[in-house]
Amino acid sequence: MHIDGDWSESWSGRWFDTKNPYTGEVWARIPRADAHDVDRAVRAAHEAFTRGAWAEMHPSDRGLLLHRLADLIAQNAEELASLEVRDNGKLRVEMLGQMRYLPRWFQYYGGLADKIEGTVTPIDKKGMFHYVTHEPLGVVAAITPWNSPLLLTAWKLAPALAAGNTVVVKPSEFASASMLGLAKLFEKAGFPKGVINVITGFGNEAGEPLVEHPLVARIAFTGGNVGGRRIAEAAARNFKRVSLELGGKSPNIVFEDADLDAAVKGVISGIFAASGQTCMAGSRLLVHRNVHDEVVSRLLERMKTARLGDPNSPDTDVGPIATEPQLDRILGCIAMGKAEGAKCVLGGERATRPECGNGWFVEPTIFTGVLNDMRIAQEEVFGPVLSVISFDSDEEAVAIANDTPYGLAAGVWTSSLARATEMPRRLKAGTVWVNAYRVVSYLAPFGGFKASGIGRENGIDAIREYLEPKSVFINPRPAINNPFTLQ
Repeated sequence: MHIDGDWSESWSGRWFDTKNPYTGEVWARIPRADAHDVDRAVRAAHEAFTRGAWAEMHPSDRGLLLHRLADLIAQNAEELASLEVRDNGKLRVEMLGQMRYLPRWFQYYGGLADKIEGTVTPIDKKGMFHYVTHEPLGVVAAITPWNSPLLLTAWKLAPALAAGNTVVVKPSEFASASMLGLAKLFEKAGFPKGVINVITGFGNEAGEPLVEHPLVARIAFTGGNVGGRRIAEAAARNFKRVSLELGGKSPNIVFEDADLDAAVKGVISGIFAASGQTCMAGSRLLVHRNVHDEVVSRLLERMKTARLGDPNSPDTDVGPIATEPQLDRILGCIAMGKAEGAKCVLGGERATRPECGNGWFVEPTIFTGVLNDMRIAQEEVFGPVLSVISFDSDEEAVAIANDTPYGLAAGVWTSSLARATEMPRRLKAGTVWVNAYRVVSYLAPFGGFKASGIGRENGIDAIREYLEPKSVFINPRPAINNPFTLQ
């Protein structure tokens, strides 16, 4: 692990295996941290925050370090992508694209580091001078998932560092190797010891002690709702700041006036890219009854020819499921959908094609005849499983789309300018794409409504999540008329 600028084993000396989702074979051993390691990492981060080079560093110099890290990530994109593919089984073409895009986060927030400006307030108190500053919080705990480990780490790490905080990163136990690969670049970039620390291990052994550590000021989490709820409860006990980017059951809505070729591609991108293992997955296809059969027919025609197999092959369309427990969960959800009476028109089972070998694959699955109150339409599957729901009017589409505990994202496919502007207003989702899907940017805030989370990542809003405003009053002529009244 990477703690206080050094590489070390866990305090207990224990390790755990990590498997390649494509082969099912162990390919790396990862240190298994416990509360002792967590305490060491947090204290190192606290020390770096309160004294030393980082604490005294000018914001412009912090920005330069972030730019250097961006350059190193760009130079090592191929290696980092290879680690990610081995770790979580995503297609190399996608992970390499992510790694080549990743530097933008550090460049963007590196540019913002010395632009965190205060304000002078024209205060209504006669003779009083007032200003507001924005100060870093302290030690940030960044807890990241297995589906896009480095990208989602950057969403937290870049703004936290730009704001002047120090960070302890705890990646998923299912995808830790790529984060350790990134940690090698921190030293090369010139970050002082203790500014960025990486601990690896399991949630109950390392994650919980990190969340509950008294020196942690803020927790940034991406993951499932169960974990998010536990973190929110633990944070509330000590009044810690928290942001949660959680799950979704996002609607992808196809109106009868849509460009159906584009819409079908957008639906495929929304649910079958990354094997459906994205929080923003468009897992509910809401399609107007007049074009329902046509859209389903085109989906089936395209997905019947989808190529499963080696995620490193440029010819592969759908890679493996990232973890064995997730494979079992997806298959259980498919069985649940069948039991509820939804019609499985494609897939519906574990993939046993020769090209899938011993990997954890699920056949791309499509259910039709789905009612929105079915569990298959309400619960997040996090896999390549699409529920198709028909509607007859705009009002019905909105009602179905919003009738879920989640509110992370939504897609709208239409040629109507009126719908393109009206639907985003009516949909209860943090991100709405019109005639597009699964688009993210370092410039655009991302987060959810309702059970999809708290707070926002990306864009200028994200850096404010890692700052605390401070109000300062200065009375140049000390004089208090009546000390027993509010001044």
